[in-house]
Amino acid sequence: MKTFSRVVIETDLNKIKKLLIEKEDENWKFISFLKTWDIPSEEIDAIVQKLYKKISSEIDCKKCANCCKQMKPVLDIKDIQKLSKGLGLSVSQFKSKYLTKDSELENYIFNQNPCPFLKANLCSNYALRPECCKSYPYLHKSDFSSRLINVIVNFSICPIVFNVYECLKDEI
Repeated sequence: MKTFSRVVIETDLNKIKKLLIEKEDENWKFISFLKTWDIPSEEIDAIVQKLYKKISSEIDCKKCANCCKQMKPVLDIKDIQKLSKGLGLSVSQFKSKYLTKDSELENYIFNQNPCPFLKANLCSNYALRPECCKSYPYLHKSDFSSRLINVIVNFSICPIVFNVYECLKDEI
């Protein structure tokens, strides 16, 4: 745990999961508030991005790697081609060995959790990682208010998301 301007930055995933249950009503009320609050989305984005920059500098993702353990990123054809080439496999071999078709998205996801390239909390193919992985936890992107359901989903996966959201409640 680290302190961040009056707020304790929580990194213990078990404690975060408990806090999420305790704060479920509060979080949904805050989402409703953000959706109806008369403030430009650019202003909310600026606050979130400022918090993200500060909090992510305080949390070492390599100590956690929970996103790589819990999520199945969506890979597009460019991701698949890049990883295949980097691993010295044909696209067909790579798909057969590592991927499964996501029926909802009509794209591919890894066929196992944790990610098959996660080794000792590090990505063994970091330079080749999919765009989805590079962008995670997506807090740098615009239109935060339109992605709040995904933010809720990522609470229990990423301590950065949890802490940004908690600090956002304090800030607003």
